[in-house]
Amino acid sequence: MRIEEFGDRWRRTHRCGEVSERDDGSRVVLAGWVKRVRELGGLTFLDLWDRTGVVQLVVEAAEADLHELFHSLRAEDVIACDGIVRRRPAEMVNEGMKTGGIEVVAGSAAVLNRSEVPPFTVTSEVQANEDLRLRYRYLDLRREPLQRNLAMRHELALAARRFLSREGFLEIETPLLVRRTPEGARDYLVPSRLQQGKFYALPQSPQLYKQILMVAGFDRYFQLARCLRDEDLRADRQPEHTQIDIEMSFITEEDVFGLVERLMADVWEAAAGVELSLPFPRIDYADAMNLYGSDKPDLRFGLEIRDCGEAFRGTSFGVFRSALERGGVVRGIAFEGGASFSRSRIAELEAVVKGAGAGGLVWVKCEESAVSSPISKFLDEGAIRRLREILCAPGPSLILLVCGEEAVVAKSLGELRLHIGRAHLVGPSDGRRFLWVNRFPLFARAENGGWEPAHHIFSMPLESDIPRLDDDPGAVRGHLYDLVCNGTELGSGSVRVHRRELQERLFEIIGISREEARARFGFLLEAFQYGAPPHGGIALGVDRIAMLMGGGSSIRDYIAFPKTASATSLMEGAPSEVEPELLDELGIRIVKKPERADTSG
Repeated sequence: MRIEEFGDRWRRTHRCGEVSERDDGSRVVLAGWVKRVRELGGLTFLDLWDRTGVVQLVVEAAEADLHELFHSLRAEDVIACDGIVRRRPAEMVNEGMKTGGIEVVAGSAAVLNRSEVPPFTVTSEVQANEDLRLRYRYLDLRREPLQRNLAMRHELALAARRFLSREGFLEIETPLLVRRTPEGARDYLVPSRLQQGKFYALPQSPQLYKQILMVAGFDRYFQLARCLRDEDLRADRQPEHTQIDIEMSFITEEDVFGLVERLMADVWEAAAGVELSLPFPRIDYADAMNLYGSDKPDLRFGLEIRDCGEAFRGTSFGVFRSALERGGVVRGIAFEGGASFSRSRIAELEAVVKGAGAGGLVWVKCEESAVSSPISKFLDEGAIRRLREILCAPGPSLILLVCGEEAVVAKSLGELRLHIGRAHLVGPSDGRRFLWVNRFPLFARAENGGWEPAHHIFSMPLESDIPRLDDDPGAVRGHLYDLVCNGTELGSGSVRVHRRELQERLFEIIGISREEARARFGFLLEAFQYGAPPHGGIALGVDRIAMLMGGGSSIRDYIAFPKTASATSLMEGAPSEVEPELLDELGIRIVKKPERADTSG
């Protein structure tokens, strides 16, 4: 069958999912992709789809030419068809289909384009591996789950824009070609053709520009900003991402919290039909680490971490005694569902804590009539009773203990808590638990023994902690906050420094001299001298919010064209080499890194 040109003859009157019982008896013109063709009782049926849905076409027995045409088609061919809408008999209604109450009796049709046999079957439950799907992303994107995900993402972005506009915010674009500044990850660099030897950076965030906008008097700014970071990838991280970027003047933390909570409630209702409970709980960073071993705790389950050192003071168990004498800790969790765990399942838990850096795991199984443990001989009734009290575990339970340095114990028990909770205590229907984590440390120890920003260096210290900047920077907390949901960080922000002298003082603590600060951040420091207002804000990850809204496990399924774990786009083959002539024009020479010597054997 010949391929026809598209023109007025085949201009659509409806999209596939828009035809309904209201159109009964009407003539419609449809266009889309063939999903499947089948024959039944002398009739030919064709499912035609576009992003609005699927509609069934039917060819009556007398239409020999149309039967022949439809039988020549295969999945993913592109066609147009006109016909008459008719209601299906009651017994033939397909309740699981948006257009299941009608069908279109085809009068004529045209093939607009043919498709090769796809490398995988384009179905909701695709069997192809992810690399193949990314190589043929245009086919993968035809699948109903991804069509639904991107439509939901659109509703999310639209709702955010509407909400922030109603709240008096202006959407202002900031540059994509910027000066390189340290933001915690590696920059993507762009060479300048006109000024050879100089480079732009692609923005990791609009941080400095939105602060400048506050100085300029735009007291409520937002942007759906594209941000780029040259960093290793995970399921919830890509080299480029989109964030709802917000900055406000004359605010406190609570102002940011209140605005973002209302924003989240609005966009979740608009895009996912989910009503959120406000306000979100708040927890200090220090409490989050102590109770959950994480600065982004998943609150859908308990398993709170408790200090069990008191139960082992004076113990003859050498491992615990030694750890406590060195100033370490003994902490644990109690898992009520673990009393029936076998030794092999407990060994899996031990592998989790060892993978997080712990030396090992001590378990105590408390059953109805007996207590068993590898350290049973070191546990008297008093110690068992005190452990149960500390861990709030009066009934059958599996007590899991780790000892050592505080940071290592927190991390390992945090990982163990997540492993048990997500494997045994929560499911897809357990909802969303939002919270704010705030008062993060402003500084962290650098590898060289000095100090580096724990988040970024433009955050305001707590007023009560400013006197400690000189003698103990590690104890200084900042007006820093993260929005967390189900153990995923959705956004991060802070109240910013708005005074030059304080900003320069913070730079000096991380080893940036006043001269270097002027060279790298002079425009910001200068702006602070011209009436910079108190201000703060937050950046919320659109990709991660969409993933949580859709119940997914990877942001790749909520981004039209994501990269692989090696930051590669398999569809078009990016990154790629460029012509030597272009490199010459830019003044760039490629120098191959020497291969590492093989030290195996």
